[in-house]
Amino acid sequence: MTNFLRNAAFAVSLALGTCAVQAQSVPVGDFFKDPEFSNVSLSPTGEYITVSVPQADRTVLAAFRVSDMKLVAKWDYGEKRHIDRVRWVNDDRFLLYVTRKLGRFDARVGTADVYASNVDGTKRADIPNGGFYGIVDLSWDDPRTVLVARSIDSAFLSKLDVYTGEVRTVASAPLRAGTFLVDHEGEVRYAMGQEEDLDFVTLRRNGESWATVHTAEMGGSVQRPVVFSADNKRVVFEVSDKGEPARLVMMDPEANTSTPLVGNANVESVDYLFSSDERDLLAVGYMDGLPNYEFVNKDHVESKTYAGLINAFPDHAVSFGGISRDGRFVLFRAYSDVDPGSYYMFDRKTGQAKFLLAAMDWIKPEQMSTMQAISFVARDGTKVHGYLTLPRNGSGKNLPLILHPHGGPHGPRDMWGFNPEVQFLANRGYAVLQVNFRGSGGYGNAFERMGYRNWGTTMIDDMTDAVDYVVRQGIADQSRVCTYGASYGGYAALQTVVREPTKYKCTIGYVGVYSLPLMFKDGDIPETETGRNFLNRVMPETLAEQQSQSPAFNVDKIRIPVMLVQGAKDQRVPISQYNLLRERLEAAGRAPEVTIVEDKEGHGFYDYQNQVDLYTAMEAFLGKHIGGSKPSTAP
Repeated sequence: MTNFLRNAAFAVSLALGTCAVQAQSVPVGDFFKDPEFSNVSLSPTGEYITVSVPQADRTVLAAFRVSDMKLVAKWDYGEKRHIDRVRWVNDDRFLLYVTRKLGRFDARVGTADVYASNVDGTKRADIPNGGFYGIVDLSWDDPRTVLVARSIDSAFLSKLDVYTGEVRTVASAPLRAGTFLVDHEGEVRYAMGQEEDLDFVTLRRNGESWATVHTAEMGGSVQRPVVFSADNKRVVFEVSDKGEPARLVMMDPEANTSTPLVGNANVESVDYLFSSDERDLLAVGYMDGLPNYEFVNKDHVESKTYAGLINAFPDHAVSFGGISRDGRFVLFRAYSDVDPGSYYMFDRKTGQAKFLLAAMDWIKPEQMSTMQAISFVARDGTKVHGYLTLPRNGSGKNLPLILHPHGGPHGPRDMWGFNPEVQFLANRGYAVLQVNFRGSGGYGNAFERMGYRNWGTTMIDDMTDAVDYVVRQGIADQSRVCTYGASYGGYAALQTVVREPTKYKCTIGYVGVYSLPLMFKDGDIPETETGRNFLNRVMPETLAEQQSQSPAFNVDKIRIPVMLVQGAKDQRVPISQYNLLRERLEAAGRAPEVTIVEDKEGHGFYDYQNQVDLYTAMEAFLGKHIGGSKPSTAP
């Protein structure tokens, strides 16, 4: 819990930016220390914040009084238990969501356990089946209950007592899995979710029955309600006709009319800003290259506050973590590609912002490397976006290049901001290329659907075309290119080599999938019906196609040095994937040059020393084969 508070000079330097200095070699461990916090939330009164604090094998929660940053209470649920977020349910009480994570890249393992507590640590309680409940409405008029949704063959809406955990069903909808939208009076008006075959459905309440508003297959069109207008008559919808990035429209269900509000031709929305009374949609956040907000209601007084805070940090992006119910206090985070970010509290009454805490205050932005948004046209004419990070203060030309595909692959995407792995590689002299290849999330369902059944073909070709684009610009040296990724990115790192045997000089797969057929047998995805349906929807259909897109079945084409990294306890991508590829490479007489297996790690390493050892080995491996232009050593 140390290093939370910095001196006031930090806020000044943050607002004014930093001056360039000669790049210095930053210790490996500085990039991979746990940040001081992973999530911050604001109480409805603005009097308290809660802070999720990573501590190696667990994430604990601490509550602070904002006025003096005094610790009020602390929660710790033990080994491999991570308090990843809280939801305030009244002025003094919140729900804690506690998950098990067996690896750095796992979102969660199993369903979250949910507990309730007052901010001072009193009246702690378990919420039975809490992780299965999604909060639909906080019911501020009744501080004892919230509206929650749970699906058991059908979708159910219930009132949850946040002190006893008791639930009482108030509505249901004929969806396999779904949630609900209520109006500002708490009346149930819409339900939306998925059927067993993963088709998406939107229903409208019609008396005691439901009428279908929209149905589409996974990856298809969209018509999804977001929030009611302040007058409680119209509804803001996300709408996409053919899978293009969804736009926002204001619909009048009675008149059957719609009015356009806002949209972006390239990307989906990533955030919404609502007024403190939750009756007005103020702005929509997008990540089209760089983050920005489009204001829907520019005249609202709180919109002007948000816009002013964004303008106050010209060299940073600003995201908002909450606003007090009376509209006085605004919690926000300022961050950038070279700065992991800090939280502030803005008091609208005094017009002053107070620094609260910093994520990684040992990181010096002037030593980091800037990330620039790029776009290019792939070989079939499809526009593809990504990011390129160049070593600080280098020439920017003829550089060794690391292609670094993201995991997922469907849903996640690379985004602008501080990335420890990218910054580490850039600090060692490498240009780092991140590609939001088709199949990635955030660019509309049609773009994501282009990746279905094409994990090892079209998606890989997008990465190849990105490398060629950077080479044509004179930025990368085509004779010094390697690829490195984790999870799906680990698969892509090896499959790019299969598809392009002469383009790369080395490859690193970290907890990667190397056999698509094995995905149907091992790991936690095929353990559930939803997981099996997902695989059947996105994987190549025939065994022959699956094998042709699997590195383990194409080791004859892997003719360059290979480094493989695996956690023995990985449940998402089990060690059987690693074993199969390693054994087949060895049988072909091309054993991996470097292998790292950690017995106690899962889907990505948690232990600090294991991470330091991994990235130190990675630095040596890359340096041997394509050599970075080394930064100077710090005096």
